[in-house]
Amino acid sequence: MTATEETEPLISTTSSSSVNKIQRITYRTISFENNEGNTLHDGNSENSFDLKPISSLSTAADFNNESFGNNITYTWSNVNVYCSVKNDRIWDRLMFKSRKFIAQKHILKDAYGVAYPGELLVIMGASGAGKTTLLNALTFRLANGLSASGLMAVNGQRISPGVLTSRMAYVQQDDLFVGTLTVTEHLMFQAAVRMDRQIPRNQRIKRVNEVINELALSKCRNTVIGIPGRKKGLSGGEMKRLSFASEVLTDPPLMLCDEPTSGLDSFMAHQVVSILKALAARGKTIIVTLHQPSSELFALFDKILLMAEGRVAFMGTAAQACTFFKTLGAACPSNYNPADFFVQVLAVVPGREQICKYAIETTCDTFRRSEHGANIVLKAEAIHGEFEDTLRRFNQSKNSSRSVYKASWCEQFRAVLWRSWLSVIKEPILIKVRFLQTIMVSLLIGIIYFGQQIDQDGVMNINGALFIFLTNMTFQNVFAVINVFCVELPIFLREHKNGMYRTDVYFICKTLAETPIFLVIPMIFTTIVYPMIGLYPDVKHFFIATAIVALVGNVSTSFGYLISCISNRVSVALSVGPPVIIPFLLFGGFFLNTASVPSYFVWFSYLSWFRYGNEALLINQWSEIDSIACTRSNVTCPKSGRTILQTFNFKKEDFWMDIICLFALIIAFRFLAFFALLSKTFRSK
Repeated sequence: MTATEETEPLISTTSSSSVNKIQRITYRTISFENNEGNTLHDGNSENSFDLKPISSLSTAADFNNESFGNNITYTWSNVNVYCSVKNDRIWDRLMFKSRKFIAQKHILKDAYGVAYPGELLVIMGASGAGKTTLLNALTFRLANGLSASGLMAVNGQRISPGVLTSRMAYVQQDDLFVGTLTVTEHLMFQAAVRMDRQIPRNQRIKRVNEVINELALSKCRNTVIGIPGRKKGLSGGEMKRLSFASEVLTDPPLMLCDEPTSGLDSFMAHQVVSILKALAARGKTIIVTLHQPSSELFALFDKILLMAEGRVAFMGTAAQACTFFKTLGAACPSNYNPADFFVQVLAVVPGREQICKYAIETTCDTFRRSEHGANIVLKAEAIHGEFEDTLRRFNQSKNSSRSVYKASWCEQFRAVLWRSWLSVIKEPILIKVRFLQTIMVSLLIGIIYFGQQIDQDGVMNINGALFIFLTNMTFQNVFAVINVFCVELPIFLREHKNGMYRTDVYFICKTLAETPIFLVIPMIFTTIVYPMIGLYPDVKHFFIATAIVALVGNVSTSFGYLISCISNRVSVALSVGPPVIIPFLLFGGFFLNTASVPSYFVWFSYLSWFRYGNEALLINQWSEIDSIACTRSNVTCPKSGRTILQTFNFKKEDFWMDIICLFALIIAFRFLAFFALLSKTFRSK
């Protein structure tokens, strides 16, 4: 096939003693007509492309309710991703105008490709070329604000979001773990929620040990994963291998990895890519994005997909890539890393944007028009059956009603509760700090209010001490849990998207795991303070006071969970917490009498756990005291405990209503916290 016009070198290079640098880029439009000249072609020659025939794609009959089979050929075509740009002009904001979409940025432009079983396909390109966006589009996990269109198929059958959850592994760039667990504990949890529910426990343990050995994690199997800046644990390479171990537990036939060598040295990077190469040799389909691999890593790749400006510039083997760019007049120098060369050729140089973009556009058009590029497009668009039709047939089968989760609700609950409890007891510093803080504050309050008498002076002191009970429990518990869901939110969202467990299971288990601590702390606090102050000397009243303080502590804990679930970051939660608590504090009946609350704020006082807790504690303290000693005759002196309650506008008959309201607030705040967390899972989809 001869070109319709003469071609000249599109990219000329000059070499120096140290490195070859691209000096000038000149592109001319090229069109092809036959099998001669500068075109690439299929055949038996040394540089021909070895593409698998369309017949190798599985038909729709290969699909069943469990999987697409052990070998997956993943194809995608006409994949476009757009980012909506909103009108954020200051004038429009001041005029309260609605933010309107004024443009859409085209990120991915008609991307296409084919990934075969047993091959390691690496997506390469300069920063901003669209590598991660393409990978997220292939896994249906685009970020908020992005919209996508295109055709993705497995074994020739069109798929939609959620279909590949159980047959796909997605190793993202950031390693997210619960840092207090060991390697074995983490993998045991993964096995409990990701492996099929019919697999017995001994088989899961065996599989965990196999994966630990396969990924060279035996030496660190009992090592704590670690928390950056707080607890030393695994190295960067061990972290990345643990990410792979988490994903290969279920032996998925399709794996996608986003920058798996990011932040690793050359040795560790080579180890990681070697692991991927070994997994591909076992028949897995592996797609990886890499920014700038070394020449040693480049030699391990089976196929490369070069991206530039959101378009496909080339797809094939490394030798085919060198041949392709050589035909364009951009031959890779013999002493140059091909990966660096290709990235530089397809990069946009600052100050020369128009020339570089024209060069990229010409390269992408040339490859797509070539016989090899057209063959890839043909295979990517070959669809043998619509997913909707196939799914309709299998929905009628007897197994179609199975949950999308591998583990049942009870198994999820048991596994998540086990991990949550481990994360609590493996933070001894936090537990010790909480108990030490409780003991110190209780001793301080006990010393300040030590030995109060039931007289005119003691009334005011005891009332103040009881309200401090509530204030201390509130702030101590709120700030103890205000970061619980904020810190683990990225981990939760990732694991939830992977179909590991339900939102309600996670929320219930996280709250249950910390419940024993929030029951023991009020008991310790009251046990120390109650006798030191000299409150009503009766065992029954002591236990009632302890129960009231525990209820208030759990209400404040529930409110802390609500703030944590609403906030996206710990800093936001810490900023929101105190200002929101202050109004509840003011309507507690100590600083403002309940009878003098303005009518437009009455509804707010009904939500104040300070009010119910304060009224219950005062009733428990004063309801059975018939006489109070008057130490001064020139001032008003309450004659009995009932008089004190009347002063605060509290009634003895409302005691059990206060207890019921405290229980109701616990339930209400936790329900609101759960729905706030649930809304985040919907927004992240």
